Order: sequence, then structure tokens, then C-alpha cells
Amino acid sequence: MIAPLAKFIDRLVLQIGHAMLPQSTWREAAHEQDLKLEQTVQFLNGPDFIPTESQPAQLDFIPDASGGRFRFPSPRPCEFAENNVVHGRLYRCADAWQERPVIVGLHGGGDFPGNQFGFHLFARRCLRAGFNAATLELPYHFQRRPRQYGPLNILCQYSPLISRDYLQMAMTYAQAIAEIRSLSWWLLAEGCPAVALWGYSRGAADAGMTVCRDARLAAVVMACPPARCEPYEVQLAVRPSIRADCRAFAGCASR
Repeated sequence: MIAPLAKFIDRLVLQIGHAMLPQSTWREAAHEQDLKLEQTVQFLNGPDFIPTESQPAQLDFIPDASGGRFRFPSPRPCEFAENNVVHGRLYRCADAWQERPVIVGLHGGGDFPGNQFGFHLFARRCLRAGFNAATLELPYHFQRRPRQYGPLNILCQYSPLISRDYLQMAMTYAQAIAEIRSLSWWLLAEGCPAVALWGYSRGAADAGMTVCRDARLAAVVMACPPARCEPYEVQLAVRPSIRADCRAFAGCASR
């Protein structure tokens, strides 16, 4: 009963998402000539994507009622000033927090209230279980969104999730990974015995890539990671036009 219901929900979401996304976005992506694919492959295979060394973040705690909100300069800055400041929150256990493990929560793509409120509830549960918790705003999200592009959702054109510039997409992931590592190393330097990552959707992808290259992280939980979505969309799509657009987009990405 659960499996058919889950498949139905997935299928419904795909139909709604495709209807909301302008048709021109898919078709322009499928016929885009300069995707910077060769440069992107070189970047992903080179030492600059995830460098061996990483430095602890320089956290600046912002005075507020909770005392846990912080910010720090991104170790991989870009051309947008807003995106070069990482915002987050640290939920400390009441007693000897540095002696407790930490779970870092990484939200999904889009400036949705649930991405903030849901992880606030998640952090509270971690505290009750005896774990510290921390949250990060990923690149181009919330306060880090460049003002000229407005609020971010997973369907907007200027988004690293569906960018037609593969190099830009890869550099966005590299920035997120560098920031997660910097925060994790700061927590370990403070004396916390272990740091684990818990990511959802886009955050799950960031968490998985980070833990694969950093042995100091104790564990990772990847909830609904966006891995190879195109074949799944092609199979579930009902309308022929949706299947055709998905195939065109997937073929473009395979070049």
C-alpha cells in the first residue's frame, strides 16, 4: 500500500513541477550549445573541487535571544557579496556542550519556510537526545540569495539546481562542501568528539560528497538525495511532451 502511494505522490509532484516550470527553460537547456561541460569535467576531476586541506571557520556569533546564530566568511567566495557570508545556528546542549557530538543539518533546495522551521524542530529533537545540532544556509539560499534575483525556489531559472551552466553548478557544490567542512572542523577544534551530517534533498547531495572526502566526519544520513532524476522523470511522465522534454534535457546533460 505504501509503495504505490509513494509512487503516485512522486508522479503528481513531477507533473505539477513541470507545469509550473516554463517550457522554454527545458527547451533552451536542451539546445544550449555552451554548457561548459569540458571545463566542468576538468574541474570535478582536478584538485580544486574538494581540496585535501581545509581550515576551521572563523565563526562570529550574532547577539540575539538564543545566542546561537553565527556567520563566517565563505572559504570559497564568488562574485556575489551576499553569497560570500555563511549564516547558521548552533544549538548547544545545556551542560558541557563541547563534550557532546554534533549533528549538522543541511536543508533542501529552495527558500521554503519548511527548510528553516523543519530543521529548527529537528535540532530541538537532537538536543533532547543529548546531541548538539547546527544548521547552515547553503549557497544562494535565504540571506545569501543575491538581491537582483529575488527569492529562490527549485523552479527558478537562476538556480544552481537547474543551471544551464554546468561549471557554475559544480562551483556552487564546491562552495557548499568547503563551508560544511570548515564548520565541521571548527566544531572538532572546539573539542566536540564527533561531527555527523544529516542532509535532505540538495543538502543530502552536499552531505554525501563532503563525507566521501573527509575522514574526520563520523557519519552521514542522506534523505532523498537528488541522484540521476532524469530517467525517473521520463518513466513517470504521463504527457508525451513532458517525456520528450525530459529526454532532450537528459541527452544534453550526457554530452
